[in-house]
Amino acid sequence: MTDPNELADRYVAMWTEADPERRRTAIAESWTEDAVHILEPPQEAREAAAALDINATFEARGHRELEARMANAYDQFLAPGEFTFRRRDNVKRVGDAIKFNWEMVPTAGGDAV
Repeated sequence: MTDPNELADRYVAMWTEADPERRRTAIAESWTEDAVHILEPPQEAREAAAALDINATFEARGHRELEARMANAYDQFLAPGEFTFRRRDNVKRVGDAIKFNWEMVPTAGGDAV
């Protein structure tokens, strides 16, 4: 079975991938077509999404919805060049899933936003 840290790194790499085709390929290679992606964002993130009139549904099903979620996050937060995503050091296997936290940080370094 694949190392959980490696899976977490690949996951974050999909979110930081600038090229839509490479992102699409990574999703297809990493997720089954009927995969479900569930986020448990902190309260601040839910409030920020609501303030921006962003759909606060934190579940995506299948490649198309995963791709849309990742592309939207990339375009909004990373494309301007100020931020990047990184995983925290708390990767844990829970049954057949991997659980960990990740965060958005300034590209110049510093604390999570």
